[in-house]
Amino acid sequence: MTGLLKMSLDTPEEVRRFEDDSGQLELVNVTGGAVGRATFRPGWQWSKHVKPIAGTESCQASHMGYVLSGQMTIRMDDGEEASFRTGDFMICPPGHDAWVVGDEPCVVIDWQGVADYAKR
Repeated sequence: MTGLLKMSLDTPEEVRRFEDDSGQLELVNVTGGAVGRATFRPGWQWSKHVKPIAGTESCQASHMGYVLSGQMTIRMDDGEEASFRTGDFMICPPGHDAWVVGDEPCVVIDWQGVADYAKR
């Protein structure tokens, strides 16, 4: 065995849907942890569409991701804010809200913080 592993987010092992059909997270699990592709539809906001699932006041996951398309703004609990768009790499610590900006879905590959994200 060579140790090669081939998986696809187009045939994920698990799909987690956000509230109000506002998007979904597709997951594959590898030895180092879960990798996910999240699709956030226009109008999606963490505090509206994931908070009811998470049961916390703000998102407590750490994220390390790459934005494939669209735009998202993240506001930390301390008020720091940044927008991320197509081609941006992001690192986001726990304690934040986030929302889609504009009329295009925001699609993000995240390889940190998705193991329990939006898990019911």
